[in-house]
Parts: sequence; structure tokens; C-alpha cells
Amino acid sequence: MKFMKLGTRPDTFFTTESIRSVSSEVFTDLQIQVQDSFYRLHKFPLLSKCLLLQRHCSELKDAAEHAIIQLPDLPGGAEAFETCAKFCYGITITLSALNIVPVWCAAEYLQMNEDAERGNLARKLDSFFESCILRRWKDTLVTLQSTRKYPPLCEELGITARCVDAVATAIVANHPNSKAAPRNWWAESISELGSDHYWRIMVTIKSAGVVSDELIVDALQIYAWRWLPDTSRDGYESNLATEDSSSESRRQRLLMDKIVSLLPTEKGSASCSFLLKLLKVANLLNASSSLRMELRRRIGRQLEEASVDDLLIPPASTSNDALYDVDTVMAVLEEFLLQGQSPPTSPPRERLRCCSTSRVAKLIDGYLQKIAGDKNLPMEKLIAIAEAVPDSARPDHDDLYRAVDIYLRAHPELDKNARKQLCRILDCRKLSMEACAHAARNEVLPLRVVVQVLFFEQARAALAGGRVIELPGKVKALLATGAAAPPEDGWSISRLKCPSTKLVTLKMRLEEEEEDDDMDDDLVPRDALTRSASSRLRALCFLPRTPKRIIGKLLAMNRSLSYRH
Repeated sequence: MKFMKLGTRPDTFFTTESIRSVSSEVFTDLQIQVQDSFYRLHKFPLLSKCLLLQRHCSELKDAAEHAIIQLPDLPGGAEAFETCAKFCYGITITLSALNIVPVWCAAEYLQMNEDAERGNLARKLDSFFESCILRRWKDTLVTLQSTRKYPPLCEELGITARCVDAVATAIVANHPNSKAAPRNWWAESISELGSDHYWRIMVTIKSAGVVSDELIVDALQIYAWRWLPDTSRDGYESNLATEDSSSESRRQRLLMDKIVSLLPTEKGSASCSFLLKLLKVANLLNASSSLRMELRRRIGRQLEEASVDDLLIPPASTSNDALYDVDTVMAVLEEFLLQGQSPPTSPPRERLRCCSTSRVAKLIDGYLQKIAGDKNLPMEKLIAIAEAVPDSARPDHDDLYRAVDIYLRAHPELDKNARKQLCRILDCRKLSMEACAHAARNEVLPLRVVVQVLFFEQARAALAGGRVIELPGKVKALLATGAAAPPEDGWSISRLKCPSTKLVTLKMRLEEEEEDDDMDDDLVPRDALTRSASSRLRALCFLPRTPKRIIGKLLAMNRSLSYRH
């Protein structure tokens, strides 16, 4: 760190009875109070260098002999004043980036300028600042940090602006050579700065057009994680308790605005993960709706890059018992779908859009599996997100089936109608053999869904001309005897021990299912079945409307295929 020494005399200031004075054969004739500190000094040499003291003495010439000059607002307090006083006496003082700002502001306050005397303290400080401080990276940053205590005066003196320009110029000038140093060698250093100074530096860097968007985003990430609150569950709760009353929250909202305004506009310049973290913080801080909308728009443009963990956004309200903020994810998904509605400019762009939609469908299904275990998640919200994804984007429904299974197990209180409503988001034709095998044994699924799964598996086998798939023993017993009724829409081997005694139970159960189902209660769209190109497939897959008829057709199909083999 560079320093400058002024003056040659030894330090002769001393303290007696809480009063600071200077050793001299001449009696003191000037009394000054700076905040809580008292000084007894000499009019000469102070008045020759300080126009403010000249004016005060002129005003007090007719006052009492021991009148005291009050300087309660002097920047830098007693320490800065004493440095200025020592300069007047010719006592050696040492100046560096650590104390130049308060001493400079005090000298300006005392009017120690060229109007009072040539080569006065203010001029010497300005020269040292230009020739030494601004030429050294760390000295400039330390000085810039110091200006936060005296913002108006530092702006007036040009200290702040010159520091900002020096820092930005150093970053831009050394950018071509940054390969020899860490790529973000400057990002950590400037992350110590306040938001106003940081924002001004980053705006200057961006306007130069030299530093890449990637490095700018890296720097913004470092700064954001240093100053923005933690978005973990505990962090949310601890911060929300004082959100409305804390000036810190207001400061952080302003910081959020500045960070988002500095983000490059090009798609992909900031990672989707970073944008989602910013959105989490914006929700926590109750940031402006326009800022949150802007973040959702940016995320929607590149949602396919996100991970499931990125989407796990805690709720921004302590009154919300849910584990995750599903509404925000729904809003982001809607932004993605809206942007996908714009007409493509070329076939490759259309293919890219289709790939993105498929990746997002996979992402959303994984997200649904994560949130499905939340006991406080309303079923309607899970259904809404699942149905928002275009059906064409899901080549299979295995992940969606897992989400449904998790939700049903986490919410055993759901009645039969609610379970049926949830299962309508599934297309049994899109389940893999592994998923079908699991569904056939799944005791939480409605009976109609289980039967449909078996029906489509048999239809698939018939169409392929292959062997009949090996069904679970309990299912074969049900098909062979029509005897056992699964308890509460489930499948229980224990209930199949006496099939002959359960025939009436099965009949009553299936009739109950028929009575509860209206004519439009299809878990698989019938028009989708009739659009199949193959007449053979249409014949096999045209699903009867009631579980009893489904089992009858399935039993006939099973016997036919078994006979052929």
C-alpha cells in the first residue's frame, strides 16, 4: 500500500485533563470542540490554512475570551481534525488509502484549499490520490470503500467517480491478459463493495463491450451469493420473521433490482440454475411483481436446462404449510409454453423446440415425483402441472405414473372419486412393461386403472403376435375364476384364498364400479383409440366403458392367445 508523509516536526500533541493540546512556549488562544473532543491550540498557524476557522474567529472577536468554536459535523471526527491540525503545525503525518478519504473530507470542510494558501492540504491530497492511489488496484478499492461514510462530499470532490472509473478501466484493460490469471480475478475483489459502487462499475464494464457475458454473469453470481439471503428452508423462515420491518430487506430488494438489471439479455448467458436461485430470493424478499415476472420470463426461455432440485422452491409465506411453492413453477412452465407458441423460423428450429419440450416434460415429471410426497399439496395443483405439459412431449408415462403412485400413498385419505380423478392424467398405453407389472400389483390404484393396464398389455401382446405376458398369480386367479374382489380397489393375495366364496363380492364390486362411472368416465380418450391406423389395433384397444366388460374382454383375449400358443 502506497503512503505519503507530510511535515518534518515530531508529534508534540498531548492530553491533559481530557483536553488535547500541543507543546509550545506560546500560550494557546484557540479553543475548538469536535464532537466530544476538546482542543486548545493556536490561531497561528491554523487560521492561515483554514478559511472556516478564520470566519469563526471573526464572528467570535467580540465574544468572551474563552469562547469555543463548535465543529460537531466535521467529517472524520476528532481523528481527522487532529491530522489536519498537525499538518498546520508542520508535524509529520502519514497518509494512505486507509485514511485519505476522512482527512480529505475534513480538509474540505475546514476549507484548507488554495484560496487560503498555495500548496494547502487539499491540493496535496488530490495529487497523491491521482498519482498513487488510483494507480494501484487494492488502494483504489480501499479508498472507494471509505467513500461510503461520506457519500455527498466524496461525490462533490470526485473521489467516488474517479475510483469507479479506475477500477472499471483496470478490469477492461487487463481483460485480454486475463488468461494468465484466474478468469474472474477481479470478481472476488469488487464483491466487497456496496451495491451502488458495484453497480456503477459493472455498468461501465458492460458499456465497454470487452468483457464477455460469461465473465459478467460469473461476477454477478459471486456478488449475489455474498450479499443475498440464503434460500434454504431455515433461511426463509428466519428472514421472513422480520421482512416487513427490516431495513435490510429493503436494501436487499434494491440489490436484487440492480443484479437483475445487469444480467445480459441473451438467452443462455446466465444459467437457468442461477436464474431460479434469484427467483427464490425474489419470492423471499417479496420483490416487485415486475422483477419476478422478468425472472420467470428469462427462466421460461431456457427451462430445459434446469434440474429438479432447481425447481424445489420453498414457499415465501410462513402461513403456507406446503413444502414447495408450486404456483411459481406453474408460472415458469406457462412462460415456457407461451414462448413455444411463436412460429418457428426454420425446420431445425422446430426440431430444437420439440427436443426442448420433451426435456421439459421429463423435468416436470421428475418434479412431480418430488412434490407428490408433500401431504399438504392439493391434488388439483399436481393435476394442473401434469396436464400443462403437451401430451405429445411425453413418449411414455412411467415417470408420471410414479408421481401418481407416490401421491396416492402419501394421501391415503383420498376417496375413490378423487383417486379416479388423479389417475385420469395417466395414459395406460404409454406405460412400459415394468410400469405395467408394478401397476398390476399396486393396491392404491383404482380397480378400473388396474384392469385397463392388464387390458392394454394383453392387447399389445396380441398385436405383436407374441406370447401372453406372465401375469401376477393373483391377477391370473381373478381372470380365471372371476372370483376375488380386490379390497378397496387394491390387489390382495390373501383375499384370493377362497375364490369360490368371493364370486358374489366381485360381481357386486364391479356393478358398483359401473354405477359410479358415467358414460364419459374414460381414463383413456376413446377418440385417441379410434384414430389408430391399424384396424386390428382399433379392434383390440377399443376399451369397454365398465370394468366388468373390460374383464370379460380381457378374459376372452387371454384365452384366445393362450390357445394359440
